[in-house]
Amino acid sequence: MSNARFIIIGITDAPNPYFPPEVLEIIRSGRVFSGGKRHHEIVRHLLPEGAEWIDITVPLDGVFEQYKQTLPPPSLSGREQSPIKKITRGREEKESIIVFASGDPLFFGFANTLKREFPGATMKLYPTFNSLQMLAHRLVMPYHDMRIVSLTGRPWPAFDRALIEHAPKIGILTDKEHTPAAIAQRMLEYGYTNYIMHVGEHLGNPELERVTTLALEEAAEREFAMPNCVIADSPPALPIREGADCPEQASALISSKVTAPSLTGRLGSLEKPLNVASAPQREANSPFATEGKAGVESSFGIPDSSFALLDGREKMITKMPIRLLTLQALDLKNRHVLWDIGACTGSVSIEARLLFPHLHIEAFEIRPECEAIIQENMRRHGAPGISLHIGDFLNSQFTIHNSQLTARREATLDTSRIHNESPDAVFIGGHGGKLKEIMARVVTVLAPGGVIVMNSVVAPKVTRDSHQLWDEACAELGLKQEPPLHIQLDEHHPITILRARHEGNGEWKMDNG
Repeated sequence: MSNARFIIIGITDAPNPYFPPEVLEIIRSGRVFSGGKRHHEIVRHLLPEGAEWIDITVPLDGVFEQYKQTLPPPSLSGREQSPIKKITRGREEKESIIVFASGDPLFFGFANTLKREFPGATMKLYPTFNSLQMLAHRLVMPYHDMRIVSLTGRPWPAFDRALIEHAPKIGILTDKEHTPAAIAQRMLEYGYTNYIMHVGEHLGNPELERVTTLALEEAAEREFAMPNCVIADSPPALPIREGADCPEQASALISSKVTAPSLTGRLGSLEKPLNVASAPQREANSPFATEGKAGVESSFGIPDSSFALLDGREKMITKMPIRLLTLQALDLKNRHVLWDIGACTGSVSIEARLLFPHLHIEAFEIRPECEAIIQENMRRHGAPGISLHIGDFLNSQFTIHNSQLTARREATLDTSRIHNESPDAVFIGGHGGKLKEIMARVVTVLAPGGVIVMNSVVAPKVTRDSHQLWDEACAELGLKQEPPLHIQLDEHHPITILRARHEGNGEWKMDNG
């Protein structure tokens, strides 16, 4: 709607926020206002008599419809209306919806939502500090190098990527699901223990504001008031401030096995050691314990000995050199969604996750006993965010939106969480003699230009020639094969890395009835 006009005013959690004279004049001259219920409580006394208020609640479609009903009709003159700055003061406010939003409305804020919903709208912004800026100010912490992640109404992938890439300072916007405790628990689960956590609650509210610095182990057990935000920091040494507005600074050095002194006030109590050492080894009595070091140490090529295996069978894992060549064949740097079919121990998915953290990875495995093994290997190697599906891939059901394809069958495999984008890279690590059926199913959802990779083994106990099945499937499905790579490691059986490209769109044919 090109006639839509919005004036968006950023506010903090302060019960009596400061507004400059220009903003106060805008509020006094306004007619239609909008914001969250908390915002309404804060500014209610400033609104003019007879003002209309539209609560911002989910779903937002109803809010947008109210906006459209209150906006002035489009100009009948056939000419575009003048920019908002050229409208006389008073008329500007009366023809605009004045929206109150938290902090900086362009920082993961409501202004971005309005720009998407009303692409032709005229907007004028009066921002204030966002919550992460305020938390950094309280800590006297430079934040130009801070990685920003919003978990407000969003899933974990961006945060997982920041961890995998070892971002030294992560600013996190939270919600009621992704709480500071849930964030700390996830970091601990996957071995990212070289962080401490700063939590800011009710920032800007002089009565309720609280800033706390604590170890992940302590944060994982705490409840924090909403609204809050988090900065996860992993410095070698960290000065701690006492209080949100106190100039004194505790000079405690937080390092491995050093206990910070107990502090009081808004910073809270630090009674436990803040351990920022590298992740410890797994407990020796773990059913998946190995001699390798657990945690988040990055390397190019994970040693095979560091993976938990299926029944201790060393042959049931894609060997590290083959694994790396397989990832190269998948061209993962230029891909977005990887499907790993026949994941077994999860070694290919985990290696891909750590080397290419931008990927969305779906791992499929038919054997129920592999679920705990894959999850343990994910934790052991610090690889969160791999979606795991246990069951028969051929009996799955999923919906792929961006290929305009819906494929549904009677499902024994839980695929309700499958990413709704077409895979553009697929690795078939196991097929149980049903390679042609699996490839036919994959082609129905594979993105144009997507690749399928499989490793064919020549061994006396392999009764069916998987290379021949591959050739037949490629010919029947119109896949373009690329030159194979032949390799043999030590005394192991020869392996051929096969790669085919999908040039067009597939079509899933439904069974009648």
